[in-house]
Amino acid sequence: MKSKEKSKSSLKNPLKQVKTYPIDKRKNKVKKEDFALCPKPKKSFRDFYKGLPDFLGAADLRSLVKAIITARRKNKSVIFMMGAHVIKCGLNPVFIELLKKDIITAVAFNGAGCIHDFEVALIGQTSEDVAQSIEDGSFGMARETGSLINKAIIAGVAKEEGIGGTIGRMIGDKKMPHRQLSLLYQAKKLNIPVTVHVAIGTDIIHQHPSCSGAAVGEGSMLDFQKFIDQVRGLNNGGVIVNIGSAVILPEVFLKALTVARNISSGVKNFTTANFDMILHYRPHENVLHRPILSGGRSYNFIGQHEIMIPLLGQAIIEQI
Repeated sequence: MKSKEKSKSSLKNPLKQVKTYPIDKRKNKVKKEDFALCPKPKKSFRDFYKGLPDFLGAADLRSLVKAIITARRKNKSVIFMMGAHVIKCGLNPVFIELLKKDIITAVAFNGAGCIHDFEVALIGQTSEDVAQSIEDGSFGMARETGSLINKAIIAGVAKEEGIGGTIGRMIGDKKMPHRQLSLLYQAKKLNIPVTVHVAIGTDIIHQHPSCSGAAVGEGSMLDFQKFIDQVRGLNNGGVIVNIGSAVILPEVFLKALTVARNISSGVKNFTTANFDMILHYRPHENVLHRPILSGGRSYNFIGQHEIMIPLLGQAIIEQI
């Protein structure tokens, strides 16, 4: 009778049967050696960067920077895909320096990115107040933006040149006053390909009578073909970074990667990264997940572009 009572008592309190072990036998993921260093006045960026905690996003940032530098030392592609918001955050000087340092080997824009870069070159300003101008139908109707870009695209297609190259050339030929701040111009000067991938009807220049759908389509197709060649250079050690494009560029990349793998022995074992303020479906699937299933690494960074991209750029420059 007593043994049955004891058994019932044990079942009521199973914690009495728990086995423990000394804490010094446990494997831990967090160690004091990996903690952040204390903030100090007049600290250099190099010391700041070294002082980041060696966990999660900070560790991923270090790994991405290392992958980019290693890729260039191996003469592999380092491709930056950018949405228009990146230009409007005033980040062109960061990218231009990375172009000049031979870090970025190719740039891919959506149509709006190309337009904002052009306007910066022309007037040193961009990004109208859409909420105000949509009311009276004046949104996107600035004459020079539509006329000059559309004419350049038509002329470029006649020479079998894609949109990115022909607009970069036009900015230089017209000696636009702020061309030194243009990614299109600087890349053209350095002979670094910039491709522009357009969805018809998404950009303000499509509203203008000077727009030729045939030329926009052909120019974008020429750039897609050029982009495929850059994607082939990712094989075994390259890096591709998507910054702020939620739909178009992740889709373009997936198709370009498909073609590259179809015509080559394989494009595998490369690094992908995504920078945005929230995580969207297509960057997650088409940049971070699907492309590296057969080998590679991916990194995702959530944060404001105007903070994250200067941090990335300075980290790369410091580590060269």
